[in-house]
Amino acid sequence: MLGPQDVGYRVVVRRIVGVRGNRPQFTDALGELLAWDDSGLTVATAAGPLRIAHDVIHAAKRVPERQLNIALLERLASQAWPAPDVEALGEWTLRAADGFTGRANSALPLGDPGLPLDAAVDAVCVWYRSRGLPPRVNVPLPLRADLDALLDERGWARSVPTLVQTAPVAAVLDATVDRPDLPPVRLADEPDDDWLRVVARRKGSLPDAARYVLTAARLLKCASVEGDRAVARGAIVRDLLHIALVEVAEEVRGRGLAQQVTRALARWGREHGARTAFLQVESTNVPALRLYARLGFGTHHEYVTRTAP
Repeated sequence: MLGPQDVGYRVVVRRIVGVRGNRPQFTDALGELLAWDDSGLTVATAAGPLRIAHDVIHAAKRVPERQLNIALLERLASQAWPAPDVEALGEWTLRAADGFTGRANSALPLGDPGLPLDAAVDAVCVWYRSRGLPPRVNVPLPLRADLDALLDERGWARSVPTLVQTAPVAAVLDATVDRPDLPPVRLADEPDDDWLRVVARRKGSLPDAARYVLTAARLLKCASVEGDRAVARGAIVRDLLHIALVEVAEEVRGRGLAQQVTRALARWGREHGARTAFLQVESTNVPALRLYARLGFGTHHEYVTRTAP
């Protein structure tokens, strides 16, 4: 059976709705558990919130989060981190942002490019070089192992793998607590100059296109705490919360500020309908991986960034 610890999770509740021929009749309610108390529970079903009394519940349990396939998650990630210069190559997406971040300046090779694979790679090279950028492709694995092998043959450089990790928003909130001993987290609709300076220290110079990448998502928040000594960015696409740019100044690391800004974004995300959080983290970033594991994140897939010689 369910309890207050299950609030925020996706659940299924089988309840008795009548009796026919001395046999109980059941129906199932599926959705997010909104509330639980001594008299019953409330489930956010597709038809709206449904209140169910405990005495009509036959069985109830959590259900696994709906699985996202790699292609869908990569497309949604691209929407959460949008480039200002975008062009389609068949079903592929070519993205440029004056060199600000690899994700916003690389081809996303999902689906059919409308050309033989070799010719599609050639077209990618022409497009990026015409913009003064090195040709790059973010290759999701194992989905595009064929393209990865072709780029090996053509001598393209290979980055360390980046892990795309997901977690139920409810699990992130369960794994963290409000810390009254820490300064409060401020959530802003757009970054201020101090917030941008923190990003610049991590990402290098910020070209004009950087502001577009950071602010063009439809629903976003810039989190900061203690004079921007800890920051993060959250963006919602569909029912997913993208978490990025989690950065804590070296002199205040180890105090739990990264968890605080992540918790604040998770709470905001849940308030706006996000059920799953996701992020990208390099496979060699051991401290970040340990933090995200404590918050309930697991690896969904990985990608490598390939750069033309």
